[in-house]
Amino acid sequence: MDASKLRALTDWLIDGGRSAASPSRFMAECCERMVAAGLPLWRIGVFVRTLHPEIYGRNFIWKPGAEVQIGSVDYHILESPDFLTSPLKIAFEQGLEVRARTGDPQNGRFPIVDELRAEGVTDYIALPLPFIAGTINASSWTTRQPGGFTDDQLAALRSLVRPLARVIEIISLNRMAASLLDTYVGNSAGERIMGGQIRRGHTETMNAAIWLSDLRGFTALSDRLPAETIVDILNHYFDCQVTAIKKHGGEVLKYMGDGLLAVFPIDEYVGDERQVCSHVLEAAHESRASVADLQYPIGDAVERFRFGVALHVGRILYGNIGGGNRLDFTCIGPSVNLAARLEKIASRLGRTVVASEGFAGICGGGWSDLGEFPVAGFSKAARVYGLADEKSAA
Repeated sequence: MDASKLRALTDWLIDGGRSAASPSRFMAECCERMVAAGLPLWRIGVFVRTLHPEIYGRNFIWKPGAEVQIGSVDYHILESPDFLTSPLKIAFEQGLEVRARTGDPQNGRFPIVDELRAEGVTDYIALPLPFIAGTINASSWTTRQPGGFTDDQLAALRSLVRPLARVIEIISLNRMAASLLDTYVGNSAGERIMGGQIRRGHTETMNAAIWLSDLRGFTALSDRLPAETIVDILNHYFDCQVTAIKKHGGEVLKYMGDGLLAVFPIDEYVGDERQVCSHVLEAAHESRASVADLQYPIGDAVERFRFGVALHVGRILYGNIGGGNRLDFTCIGPSVNLAARLEKIASRLGRTVVASEGFAGICGGGWSDLGEFPVAGFSKAARVYGLADEKSAA
């Protein structure tokens, strides 16, 4: 092994591997530097847990001469036979290293070792990656060198894993912060917050289509069903909308009980307002169908649901609003207020989808003029439109 190259690699890691522009490039460059220093590596894996409601962790797999493969696993991995019989389980849960030479009868409890033998692997070692915060992640290292890793090579690996864990932790924390912001405030708002828009009053105006929806009969539903059941119903109900909203370029900003506020930015969209509004209407059609199909069994009965959504387009103020150091990244303005009033009118009329005159005028066709209605807080009455294929359920 080349001691000078190992020292240079250690210094590179301590410096944060800054020559690598992305996590995958960091993984590739780190492994390439290890090989150049004399470590006979074959298949290397880094496995890092995430803080995400659906994704348990991410994996990065490197092989010589190939692109780094990046994947993710959900929480079902914890019950899967592959994980339960993997050396990585021991590294994750106990923080212990596990070495397994292929061909050793004692390694029969690790099926992955036999699978790797088919690739010519002679030695395998799982090394924990302890983070400063106390969590333990894991890595796996293999070689096709006859006889496996030497003691000196293993010592070099162990010494490199410590600074490697620090860099991986920093990368993971940055990604975790972005993921949490994406989960709780939305992707666009999360990007703005990560970009430094964190001061109260830091706002910007945006032209957007606005979506404001509500579940019909929610108060009565909450009164007669257990709270746990209501939460589960809301999760299924929101799934019916969020999938369609995200698919068509929208971003959910806020859940307000059974209400949902979403925006479809026009200024940032590659296209024009007609395209955006057309996508919003498609999302409304898909959500209407999904909510209509939603069935929730309760005892011997099956609950069915109805909702209403108001669509409008206009300027909004988008940014940080709140008191003290407790802020909310949201949108406000007359356009949002009008959308809220239109949703109440939709409920009164027994309509599922209604639109303002502005939205219906941009996204023409398929609308029925429902008339003018006084709007609380607005000096002028608002003309409201409903889908032509929908009859009032009032």
